[in-house]
This record gives sequence, C-alpha cells and structure tokens, in this order.
Amino acid sequence: MKRGNCSSLTEFILWGITDKPEVKMILFIMFVIVYFINLLANLGMIILIRMDPQLHTPMYFFLSHLSFCDLCYSTAIGPKMLVDLLAKKRSISFCGCALQFLVFSNFIDCECLLLAVMAYDRYKAISSPLLYVVSMSSRLCSLLMAGVYLLGIIDTLIHMTLAFRLCFCGSNVINHFFCDLPPLLSLSCSDTRVNELALFIFFGCVELTSISGVLVSYCYIILAVLKIHSAEGRFRAFSTCTSHLTAVAIFQGTVFFMYFRPSSSYSLDEDKMSSLFYTLVIPMLNPLIYSLRNKDVKQAL
Repeated sequence: MKRGNCSSLTEFILWGITDKPEVKMILFIMFVIVYFINLLANLGMIILIRMDPQLHTPMYFFLSHLSFCDLCYSTAIGPKMLVDLLAKKRSISFCGCALQFLVFSNFIDCECLLLAVMAYDRYKAISSPLLYVVSMSSRLCSLLMAGVYLLGIIDTLIHMTLAFRLCFCGSNVINHFFCDLPPLLSLSCSDTRVNELALFIFFGCVELTSISGVLVSYCYIILAVLKIHSAEGRFRAFSTCTSHLTAVAIFQGTVFFMYFRPSSSYSLDEDKMSSLFYTLVIPMLNPLIYSLRNKDVKQAL
C-alpha cells in the first residue's frame, strides 16, 4: 500500500460504549459520579501527602505517584468518553487519537512498574525497619521513579510510532470508546504482525518486570515475616502489605485479561467492559483502598 493512499484520513469516529439512547443517560450519570470520586480521591491523596509532614516517607512518596498515574490516564479517557455519551458526532482527530493513546499507554506502563517498586519498598520496610528511611533515601526514590517514567515513555513511543504509521484506508470507525491499540490495529489495512509482535515483546517485558518484581519482593517479605517471633508482630508486619496486594491483584488481573488472552476468545463487548473497569473504576479504587485500610492516612485526614 502506498503511503499516499493513507494521507486523507484526518479523524476517527469512536463507536462508544453503546448505541442505545435509553442507556446512555444512565451510563453518563453513573460514570460522572465515578470520575468525580476518582478526581477527588486522587487529587486529595496527592495534596494530603504533600501537606502532612508525617506522610513524607518513601511509601507515601510512591503512593502519591500512583495517584498521579491514576489521575492522568483516567483523565485521558474519562472526559472524552462522557462527552461522547451525549454527543451526536463522536469524532476524534488523528493527532488527538495519538495523544490520547500516548498519555493513556504511558501512565498504564508506569503504574505496572510502580507497583513493583512499591513491593520492593514494602520489603525494605519489613526486613530492616530501623534502616528503612536510610536505605530508601530520597535520592534512591527519585531515581526509581525516573526509571519508571523513562521505561513507560520508551515503551509507549515504540507502540505509538508503529501504530500511527499504519495505513487506515477503509473505515475510520473505532469500535471502542477510546483509542486503544487492539481496535486501532483491527482498522488498519496494513500488515500488523510487527505491531502485534512489539506488543507481545515490549509490553510483555513491562508486565514481566512488574510481576517478577512483585513476586520476588514478596518472597523476601514472607521470609522476613517468618523471622519475627511473635504472631502479633507477624500479623502487623504483613498487614502493611494488604493494600498493595489488593491493588496489584485488581490491576494486573484486569491487564492480563485485556491483553494476554487468546485471540480466539477476543470479544469487543468484553473488551469495552474491561476497559471501563481499568480506565475509570481502578483509578477510583486505589486511593480508597490505601486510605480506608491505612491508619496514617486516616489520621492525616
């Protein structure tokens, strides 16, 4: 396919969540509430951690960045989705689609890697509590976060460059409510095997790094907890990890279902429901999980 045949496409049409008018208003009201809680909870968590000196520790430093990632990728999707539920024309420009994908994909990658960093932080806090602040210095925390953001943007730029150089010479209707990679690839009239391979290799590496980091950290955490003599001490030590484990299980379970299931079981309707969950619901749940189960955050509030 010559490149000239691809140049006339200037916008995409987003199909949206549903085409049933009677359902759209109900979904709009529901997701306005969800997005408002998401916005309030994540902004509140960031401001609270910044304002309260008792929360100026490595754990809350990483938690503030988790809230920032949640806020960024949900905001890249949420407002546009809400507008499209009520709009007659659900279009997005070619550049707008690329920008939405860039922000969304970057912060999803960052959250994957950040969950592994937070697992390492929990290991340090439990294995050597007296040296925790020294071993997790502000310089090390900043370097870890710089690495997370750098790897996230590299992976995203690879996928974005490969995806938006494809030819879209047929339909411009994306059967989704945002510019995600699988529905974009299904629209292309080019060979997308390179894109699929890149998704498997590079995003697979991000996922493998994240999951292996979490698993290795928790193996060491379990060994450290078993060395504690009292049952109460073991319970208190491991209870500091429950919020993180909950966040990891919810996020990684959804990502695995979305991107690593067999293509034969792929369903656009299931894909949209899963996407709604991890683009709007998970960012709302994370600050609630960490605040409702955290005595320090409740005291700061």
